[in-house]
Amino acid sequence: MKNYYIFLLSLLFYCESNAQTKCSEADSDINYAYSHIKSAYDANNISDLKYFSNRSLEAFERAKPILKACGCEKVYTISFNSIEMLKKVDIAETYEDGRFFVKRTRELARKGIAELDNCNQITIEEEELLTLEMEQSNLRDKQLELERKQEEIKIIMAEQKAKEIMVQKEILIGKYETAIASNINSYNEALQNCDCNARIENVLDLSEKPFSKSDSEIKLYYVDAIKKLSSLYVLKLETCLMQSDITTVDD
Repeated sequence: MKNYYIFLLSLLFYCESNAQTKCSEADSDINYAYSHIKSAYDANNISDLKYFSNRSLEAFERAKPILKACGCEKVYTISFNSIEMLKKVDIAETYEDGRFFVKRTRELARKGIAELDNCNQITIEEEELLTLEMEQSNLRDKQLELERKQEEIKIIMAEQKAKEIMVQKEILIGKYETAIASNINSYNEALQNCDCNARIENVLDLSEKPFSKSDSEIKLYYVDAIKKLSSLYVLKLETCLMQSDITTVDD
């Protein structure tokens, strides 16, 4: 959430800076407007006065949409008022009437140049704050990247540990199944030596391995199987011997 606010703050400064940069596009027109209105003020006849006043009005008109777009409200208002003032020059009937409005416009234009400089600048405090916020944001980004890499390492280590546990279980299960297979062979050889036709079969489903069990559960699982095989062997052996005794008696 903090990064989000920093992003908004940076975006705000960027937009403000970008707008102020665009305000500089009005510099030439505002200066032209001031230069022409000075020429109008210095004119010694009404024709020249109106000519230069009209040139100044045109420059203010060009600057006005730029100032509106970049948010320089003070200079926009000055341009608007200057235009309204210069329109009165055009309809003035005497040189003195026209020069009155020219003088007032000249004062507005001079003020507009000063105000436009303010619109074209970011204060030192804003620049320092923006720099500081950006540095803090970069540090937080680096910290988040470090934490992400640490999480990746943890995941890799956990996967490696899981593989090691699985290998250990495979070895443990293999040992028990080898022991059970050896016991089955021994039991079947013993039954054969006793002339028994019975055979011991594995009591386990070898297609299913108890990988999901813990080591102690795996041990109990196979010990239980060995006990069952032992009981089955004893039962088959006793049955075989009983049958042998019955055959001997009949003979």
